[in-house]
Amino acid sequence: MADQTKNILVLGVGNILLRDEGIGVRVVERLEREFRFSGNVRLMDGGVRGMILMDPITQADHVVVIDAVVNDQPPGTIYRLEGDDLRLSVAFKNSVHDMDLLETMCCCELISGRRPSAVIIGIEPKDYQSDPLVALSPEIEDKIPRLMELALEEIRAAGGEFAPRSDN
Repeated sequence: MADQTKNILVLGVGNILLRDEGIGVRVVERLEREFRFSGNVRLMDGGVRGMILMDPITQADHVVVIDAVVNDQPPGTIYRLEGDDLRLSVAFKNSVHDMDLLETMCCCELISGRRPSAVIIGIEPKDYQSDPLVALSPEIEDKIPRLMELALEEIRAAGGEFAPRSDN
């Protein structure tokens, strides 16, 4: 049995109205539909909430963020960022996010004296323009299973457990 003493937050962030920018939210939705998680794991649609996320972030010991990451690589490139590499996740700054996630995490530390360990599972978007269909581009949609696998690996490594839902 895994050590379930760490509170793990899996945070899908992004704006679903901007196609691939909503990948984090879409991955969290699929994880919730397809898996059951141990009591120390919380999945959350973080949308573009910025500072509103401070409370759930400060309650976590480990945060797994799933998001679009713009780093001028081919669409569909997958990233795992932690430590100093988290700065690469500054995607869409000063546009769609109310406040950058990293700034929010730094504010958590300043205000509460506590900032959890964090890893970002990111993917280079293809299209992040407004689209009335609110659909991911096919190239990014095809990567959802791999992003889910990576998120599940992070959950397990942090002490969380999961099992496929039998009601699917």
